[in-house]
Amino acid sequence: MSTLPATTDVVIVGAGPTGLALACILAAKRVSFALIDRLAEGANTSRAAVVHARTLEVLEELEVTDRLCSQGHIVPRFTLRDRDHVLATIPFDRLPTRYAHTLMIPQNVTEAILLDRLRELGGDVHRPYAVHDLRQDAEGVFVTVASEEHGPQTIRARYLVGADGMHSTVRERAGIGFTGDSYAESFVLADVRMSWPQRTDEVMLFVSPEGFVMVAPLPGGRHRIVATVDDAPEHPDMIDVQSLLDARGPVTGAARVHEIVWSSRFRVHHRLADRYPADPARRRRGTRPQPGRRARHEHRYPGRGRAGSYTDRGAWRTGSRKPARRIRAYAPPDCGPRRGPHRPDDADGDAAQPP
Repeated sequence: MSTLPATTDVVIVGAGPTGLALACILAAKRVSFALIDRLAEGANTSRAAVVHARTLEVLEELEVTDRLCSQGHIVPRFTLRDRDHVLATIPFDRLPTRYAHTLMIPQNVTEAILLDRLRELGGDVHRPYAVHDLRQDAEGVFVTVASEEHGPQTIRARYLVGADGMHSTVRERAGIGFTGDSYAESFVLADVRMSWPQRTDEVMLFVSPEGFVMVAPLPGGRHRIVATVDDAPEHPDMIDVQSLLDARGPVTGAARVHEIVWSSRFRVHHRLADRYPADPARRRRGTRPQPGRRARHEHRYPGRGRAGSYTDRGAWRTGSRKPARRIRAYAPPDCGPRRGPHRPDDADGDAAQPP
């Protein structure tokens, strides 16, 4: 990766799906940017594995939707069950979209696809750099970053975008509170290889008095297991996962776990940033947009996936047509090169918004 620029239009902190998607948009619009991440390389675990129809529609602009669908597992229905009894079936084939399904695809695969697209557009990720400080003035922001190999370096930018997760350094350094709490329950999360005589074209949510267990198919014959427990182990093992399936899953055609590919635990948080910057396209002062889960963190139901981070108004509008043009038009001379000719605002609408 080339050295960090001294000046640029936009600094994006965090090279997860949201940061990569925004970088692709800016690269396509020929807006200069620097995408940095604290990790030496991208994470190789599956983590979030659900991409919904609206997200696939939004990502069409990046020309990655077909790639995602080709490498993911298409699931056209969802069922709610009590052991062997089907309580409700929710088919997706009547949704008014070209993508009438849920797409199961590991997050590391999604990130690899987005990174490939970013490189096609001439961009890349600067690694490993962590934000140490930031200072804002009337014309933009100074972002100080550092790594083990390089001492502190300061980048002058028109915008700083925090796409660095729930524990956002950008949000903390900006002094934006993150009010909320965590629910008492914890969750077991595991990707497994198992014998599963049930259907592989649906996500199944099994309910019981002890809690739920969800089984979702993944590419390559694997399955994602999610279950509520009082206190989840840090790395659930085969015995943990098998006992949950035995106690809550189907009786007829029961599952038999053969291998844990990856496992973890998590808690559900409900949090909201104390303040949210105005639309950066309408602000003259430098701003620190916080897309997706950087500005709010919550789960409405299991399997919600990455829709919020991708399609959040703040995330997508930062890179949409009109703001991108305004960045080129209004960035002061000391904020880096404006890649490409200036084109005035016209009647084009902003990029796709979430419903």
